[in-house]
Amino acid sequence: MGEIFSPGKLMLTSEYFAMDGALVLAVPTKLGQEFFFEEKQNESSLIYWEAHHQNVPWLKTVIDYKNWQILEANIPAAAEFILKTLKNVQSLSETKFKSTDSYHIKTNLQFPADYGLGSSSTLMNNLAEWSDVDPFYLNTISLGGSGYDIAVAKEKAAVLYQSKPEIKYEKVDFNPPFKNELIFIHLNQKQDSREGINFYKSKNKSPKLVEEFSNLTRNILLCNELENFSQLMVIHEQKIANFLEISTVKEKFFQDCPSFVKSLGAWGGDFVMSAKFDGYKDYFWGKGFTTIFEWVDIINL
Repeated sequence: MGEIFSPGKLMLTSEYFAMDGALVLAVPTKLGQEFFFEEKQNESSLIYWEAHHQNVPWLKTVIDYKNWQILEANIPAAAEFILKTLKNVQSLSETKFKSTDSYHIKTNLQFPADYGLGSSSTLMNNLAEWSDVDPFYLNTISLGGSGYDIAVAKEKAAVLYQSKPEIKYEKVDFNPPFKNELIFIHLNQKQDSREGINFYKSKNKSPKLVEEFSNLTRNILLCNELENFSQLMVIHEQKIANFLEISTVKEKFFQDCPSFVKSLGAWGGDFVMSAKFDGYKDYFWGKGFTTIFEWVDIINL
């Protein structure tokens, strides 16, 4: 079988404002999603799809792609999403699902689904690479979103990304000298990204505010000292909290933390970033947050 791999991502700056064209800094994770594929010339016009989470079988479905019908599925709703997405692949690709061959596809998500590292974006990029189509367009018609996660999966590198006025991104060398002082803590609750996005969209925002986040991203990328980096993280976090009119994650859970605590991605779940301090492991464990990664454990740079 052929094999494709796309890394997951962590969004370090601009969160919701990415959808309005703010400059984003995002980094790839060591864990991602594997995609195994095999095509057989047997005139069956069937897709055999198996999805695994950390090597444990999760979804199994058989799809007739001539009629776009689900013939078998252990999780019908998930199978419907796969059917819809593969139908989009067919409409964009010059080669896939155009004959009567059968397709045997197996995916393996290497990280827990509630980590928020990009279970959907890694799938979209794998499918796009396999079928030789534009991953950003496939993602847009299948899922939506700003697309920064697709850029990370595609480039397998840290990126500066901008979604408006048009998609524009570049690979960057984000290798801060204090990287080994940074830590990433999982909040043990998956945030509904769409819910957060819809709330953000309902609020008026100015081009000036969008540009402020772009400038913060540029300054964060150039940081050489942890103290300056920490100050910029605090400013960034407070700006979004003020705009959304909600508490920062530090105000909610870590008021007595001696370091900055920065939300990553959709607020309220997934990962936060902080910096090491004396007894940091005991501190976070004592508050019930036991999943802590150092930079070298999770970031693939």
